[in-house]
Amino acid sequence: MPVTNFTVQEKYQYLEGFGNHQQSEAFPGASPVACNNPQRPPFGLVTERISGSSFTSPRSHTLQTWLYRAKSSLVHSEFKPYGNKMKTPKAHMTPNALRWMSFPVEPGADWTKTALLAYSGDAATKTGLAVYLYAITEDMETAHAFSSLDGDMLIIPQSGTIDVQTEMGNLLVRQNEIAMIPRGVRHRVTLPCGPSRGFICELFQGHFRLPELGPIGSCSLANIRDFQVPVAAFDGKLQAGRALGNDRTWTIISRLGGNLFSCTQDHTPFDVAAWNGTFYPFKYDLARFCVLGNTLFDHADPSIFTVLTAPSYREPGTAVVDFAIIPPRWNVMENTYWLPYYHRNTMTELSGAIITNQDPSSPWNQGLNFQPYGATLNSGMACHGANSDAHRAAEEQETTPKKVQNEGFTIFLLETECPLWVSDWAVECRDVLKTREEKAKPKM
Repeated sequence: MPVTNFTVQEKYQYLEGFGNHQQSEAFPGASPVACNNPQRPPFGLVTERISGSSFTSPRSHTLQTWLYRAKSSLVHSEFKPYGNKMKTPKAHMTPNALRWMSFPVEPGADWTKTALLAYSGDAATKTGLAVYLYAITEDMETAHAFSSLDGDMLIIPQSGTIDVQTEMGNLLVRQNEIAMIPRGVRHRVTLPCGPSRGFICELFQGHFRLPELGPIGSCSLANIRDFQVPVAAFDGKLQAGRALGNDRTWTIISRLGGNLFSCTQDHTPFDVAAWNGTFYPFKYDLARFCVLGNTLFDHADPSIFTVLTAPSYREPGTAVVDFAIIPPRWNVMENTYWLPYYHRNTMTELSGAIITNQDPSSPWNQGLNFQPYGATLNSGMACHGANSDAHRAAEEQETTPKKVQNEGFTIFLLETECPLWVSDWAVECRDVLKTREEKAKPKM
């Protein structure tokens, strides 16, 4: 059955569909009928809209959601720098292939403490993207919420589970699932079963969409019905016909231009009693991805493994980023080199592993170390492919049908037309790792 055998049981209900106009209410009658902005919304609620696209975007690209909440998000203190002082990340660009077997992590980190791995473009001009790492051992502080004002956040857990409370409802995001939190949507992340680690692709330019299918037809790859959307979950109660939020002092932490800012407000950010629209969080189980492949000979382009894309529109077929996976699958191609052929690609490729072994006792699932490796980065037009031993084995292997299990993990790819700058922190991680590897080599 094409779903992951999760060790952590689901605890939330969801709507289904990608890009559909959805609506949900935490209690009957909270959502106005017909008029999006009534003079007096039900239960003393106030109307607020969050727009992810310009007002005059084509209908198929319009992203907006109406929220009906106990109190407006308008009332808060002045935003001030949060944590470290304002900074401009120092970075490096190289055509050399980079590989990290692991990344250093710090105990006591929560969702607000992520490390910048690589980026391109500029959030201020809404161009490009950034890739962050998270390795967290702690829940976010009580009455703290986070949002990225820079871009949509595609969350790719490598191991562990996160529980995400958002303005539109709750998501339980487990190993081998991905989630997307739209730009500006406030959320709080907790850990229901211990540490979690993974990647965040923050998209400055445009929004994630399903790839066009062309001659594939109307289904396969990631199907619309398999995306799960949260239902409204009101943080409060009904009293005397009014919706009252569980008010207390909250700290709102937001990322803008790569820097963190914070403000305080006297009410919960999760007091949304009803919502309707097209701009909302979602999650997706990667085991539901309908894999396609060659059934006689040759090797299709890896674009057939694309789950989500963010088109750039510079020219047809280009993308700010494609998110693709190489999951367990059957190979049946006769007289064909089964490994990825050596290639130089106009896209920059950052890859990592999603551990799909769901046994919590597995060494891959323990602690925060990134295993079986951290990440690799191949620059645009830099040749990459199998090492010599794997190449020889692929030349000699029998090409009879075989289930390819990837040694228990799924590879993910972030393919971008943008050259990536690698952060100082990431270069230092690699330098430390390289030194360790050299010391571990047997002396001649």
